[in-house]
Amino acid sequence: MAVKKYVHFFGSGKADGNGKMKDLLGGKGAGLAEMTNLKIPVPAGFTITTEACNEYFRNKKKYPAGMWDQVLANLRKVEKAMGMKLGDKENPLLVSVRSGAKFSMPGMMDTVLNLGLNEATLRALVRKTGNERFAYDAYRRFITMFGSIVMGIDRQVFEKALERMKERKNVHLDTDLGAEDLRELVKEFKTLYQAQTGAAFPEDPLEQLKHAIDAVFGSWFGERAAKYRKLNGIPDDLGTACNVQTMVFGNMGENSGTGVGFTRDPSTGEKRFFAECLINAQGEDVVAGIRTPLHIDELKRRLPAAYKELDRIYKKLEKHYRDMLDIEFTVQDGKLYMLQTRVGKRTAAAALRIAIDMVKERLIDKKTAIMRIDADQLDQLLHPTIDPKAAVEVIAKGLPASPGAAVGKVVFNAEDAEKWAANKEKVILVRPETSPEDIGGMHAAQGILTARGGMTSHAAVVARGMGKCCVVGCGAINIKEDLKQFSVDSHIIREGDYITLNGTTGQVILGQVPLTQPELTRDFATIMKWSDEFRKIGVRANADTPKDARLAREFGAEGIGLVRTEHMFFEGDRIKAVREMILADDTEGRKKALAKILPMQKGDFIGIFTEMKGLPVTIRLLDPPLHEFLPHTDEELELLAEDMNVPVERLKARNKALREFNPMLGHRGCRLAVTYPEIYEMQVQAIMEAACESAKNKIRVGVEIMIPLIADVREQEVMREMAVRIAEAVQKEHKTRVPYSVGCMIEIARAALTADEIATQAEFFSLGTNDLTQTTFGLSRDDAGRFLPYYIEKGILPDDPFITLDRKGVGAMMRMAVEKGRSIKKNLKIGICGEQVDPKSVEFCDLIGLTYVSASPYRIPIARLTGAQAALRKKMKKDLSKASV
Repeated sequence: MAVKKYVHFFGSGKADGNGKMKDLLGGKGAGLAEMTNLKIPVPAGFTITTEACNEYFRNKKKYPAGMWDQVLANLRKVEKAMGMKLGDKENPLLVSVRSGAKFSMPGMMDTVLNLGLNEATLRALVRKTGNERFAYDAYRRFITMFGSIVMGIDRQVFEKALERMKERKNVHLDTDLGAEDLRELVKEFKTLYQAQTGAAFPEDPLEQLKHAIDAVFGSWFGERAAKYRKLNGIPDDLGTACNVQTMVFGNMGENSGTGVGFTRDPSTGEKRFFAECLINAQGEDVVAGIRTPLHIDELKRRLPAAYKELDRIYKKLEKHYRDMLDIEFTVQDGKLYMLQTRVGKRTAAAALRIAIDMVKERLIDKKTAIMRIDADQLDQLLHPTIDPKAAVEVIAKGLPASPGAAVGKVVFNAEDAEKWAANKEKVILVRPETSPEDIGGMHAAQGILTARGGMTSHAAVVARGMGKCCVVGCGAINIKEDLKQFSVDSHIIREGDYITLNGTTGQVILGQVPLTQPELTRDFATIMKWSDEFRKIGVRANADTPKDARLAREFGAEGIGLVRTEHMFFEGDRIKAVREMILADDTEGRKKALAKILPMQKGDFIGIFTEMKGLPVTIRLLDPPLHEFLPHTDEELELLAEDMNVPVERLKARNKALREFNPMLGHRGCRLAVTYPEIYEMQVQAIMEAACESAKNKIRVGVEIMIPLIADVREQEVMREMAVRIAEAVQKEHKTRVPYSVGCMIEIARAALTADEIATQAEFFSLGTNDLTQTTFGLSRDDAGRFLPYYIEKGILPDDPFITLDRKGVGAMMRMAVEKGRSIKKNLKIGICGEQVDPKSVEFCDLIGLTYVSASPYRIPIARLTGAQAALRKKMKKDLSKASV
C-alpha cells in the first residue's frame, strides 16, 4: 500500500505545493510554496502537513507511518539545495522549525530558531563566518527557545540570566554584549538547562529536530492556541502544519537585518508600504516586541539594494494575491530572503478602504470586496472615541497600534484582567510587552498599553484583529509589575486607577475621559451600498422607542421587526398605572388603569410611525408575566404600598398569587390575554389610534400586530378576532383606513409543528428564536450561563445556541415552520426577531427563505453585510453545482 505524502519540499525555485493548499500545508507553508513557485528568494525547506499533525494526536503522539522517513528524505533535498548539511562539522545547515495553521494565529503556537547548533557546529559557524559574536548569539537564542518551548522551562530563567549579564557589563542592549560575554552566557544557559531538566543539552541535531517537531505539533493544543481558536471560532480539528526551513541570519552584522511589514497600512488601509526593521537582529526581536524596531526607511538608507529588491517583491506579491499581505524578511550579508507571506490582519476601517481601493484599481470586483469584509469587525467602526470637547491630561505617548478609545482600571497581568472583567469591571491591561500567554487578558480588557514593541509587535497585531484599542512602544512609562504600578514623570499609576487610551493617536491619558459615538465614514456607506446590491434577505430593527427607530433608519433598517411594548410600561408614571391594573379586583378596575396607559402607548407609537415613514412596524403585544412589574423584597413592597396608598399585605398577597414555579413557561404572552383580554384590547386600540392619527397627518404607516407565545391555532384565532374587531372599530371611529395585518410569533415547538394550522389565522410569522431555543433545548436562558460555557469548552456544542442558531435542532423547527406555513400561504411573510445576526445564523435564515432578520440598531450594518455574503455564498454554491453537472 502506498504511503501517504506527509512532507512537501520547497526550494530552488520549485515547490511540491502551492498557495491554494492551506488546508494541508497551513497558511505559512502554502505561502512559502507559492513564493518559491513565483521565483522569489526563499530559503529551502519542507512542510509537514496538518494531516500528519492530526494523525500524530490520533496515534497517541506517535508519528504516522512513513512520516519520519519522508522528513529525512526532504532534509537531504534541502541540504543539496543549500550546499550545507545538518550537523556537519565544516559547513553546517541550521534550520528553523515553525508552526503554521490554515488560519493565521499570530504568536499562538511555537517556533524554534537556529536548530542544529551544538559544540561542533558552533565552531564550524565561527570559522565559516569569522564572526564569533554572531555564532554565540545564535547559540544562546537556540538554547533559550529549545529550553522554553520544547522542554517547558520558564523562559524567564534564561531572560533573568541575560539581564544579570547586562547589569554586570553595564550595558543596556543585547547587541552591546561581546563574543566573550555571550560565550560565558551560553555556558551558564547550559548549566541552567541541565539543572531544570536533569539532562545535558542535546548535541544530536536529529534528536533536536524530532523534539522541535513534537513541540510544534503539541502547541496546537497549547492553552494560548486553544483560547485563541475559541475566541476566533477556529475549529480544533484542523491541526497545524510544521515548517522546517533553512536559517538565514539577520544578526550577522551591520549588513544584515530583519523585518516585518504589510503591503498597505493595516490600521488605515492607506496604499503605502507599512514595515519595520532591525539591523543586526533576528526576526523574533521584531515580532515579539523585544526591541523597538526602526522605520523601514532605515533599511532603505543602510541597505539600499536589499530595500529595492524588497520593494519589487512586495508589489509583485500583492498583485499576485490581490490582497493586502503580511510579510517577513531577512537580509543576510546584503542578500534578501522572504520568510513568510500571508493575508494581513487589518482593522475594520482598513478592511473597507482596502476593499474599495482594490475595486477601483481593478484588482478585485465588488463581490470579492464584500466577501472579504469580516462582518463582526464592523463593530470596530462603531466604537466610541474620545470626546473632542473633553479636557484631557496626556501623561505619555506611544505608537497608535489599534484605533478607537478605551477607559478602564489599570491591571498588570492577563489573569487579573480576566478576573476583574468577570466581575463587570472595565480594565486596561498594562504590560512591558504582551506575549501569546496574555491572549485571554487582552480579550477581557477594554484596551492594551505596552512599554515596548512596535506597530507589528504581538500586541499590535492581536489587538487589531480583536478590534481592541491598543497603544504600544510607550517607552516613557516605567512598569513595576511586582508593585503593580507604573510611573511616568511625577505620576504614579497604581492597580485600580483609571486611565484612558487613544488608540488613534497613541496618547495615554490620566483618569476617565468621556467618549463619543463615531460617525460613519464614506467607505462604510459604500460597502453598505454594495451589500444592499447583492443582499436578498431583508433587514429590520428591534426598536422600542422613537429614538431607537431613528437610529435604526440611519443604519439602514428596512422596517421594525420587533417593538417590545412592555419596555414602554416601565417609563415614568406608567409603571404606577400598570401596578394599579395588576392590583385591580375586577375587569372594570383593570380597564380604568389601562385607560391611563393608552394615551402614553399611543404617543410612543405615533413617534415610531413618524420615524419609520411608512416602513413596516411589527408591534408585539404584552409578553412577560405580570409579576415582573411588581417589586419582590419586603422593603420595596412597603415603599410601593406607601406610594400607592394601599395596605402592604394586599401587595404581598398579590405578589404571592402571581408567583410561578417557571414563569417563562407560565402565565404570559397570549395566555394573559385569554385571562385578561382587556390588556390586549387596550394595546390594539392604542396602536390603531396612533396609526389613524398619523395617517391624518400625512404620515404613511405599516402596522403589523404580533401575538406572542402562540401554541395552538385556536389561541391565534381568538386573538386575531379580538385584534380585527378593535382595529375595525377604531378605523370606523376615525373615518380613516390604514393598512394593518395580524400575525404571531413562532417561539414554541408546538407552534412550529402545527404552523400549517396557525397560518390559516396569521398574515405573518416572526420566529422568536430565543424562546424557541429555550423550548427546543429545554434550557432556561437566564440559568444556562452557569453551564453552557462548559459545553462549548468541551466541544459538546459548537456554539452558544443563544448567539448562533442551532441548525440541527432549532433550525429544524424553523425550517418546518417555514415549509408548513408556506404550504398554506405561498407568500407568507416570515422573519426572525431573536438578534442572531452573526454570519452563520444569517446564512441559515437566507437558506431557508426567511423574508427578513431583525436586530438591535447597532447590529444592522452587520446584518446588511452578512445578508449580502449569504446571498453570494448561495450563488457560488449554485454555480459550482451547475458546473459539476
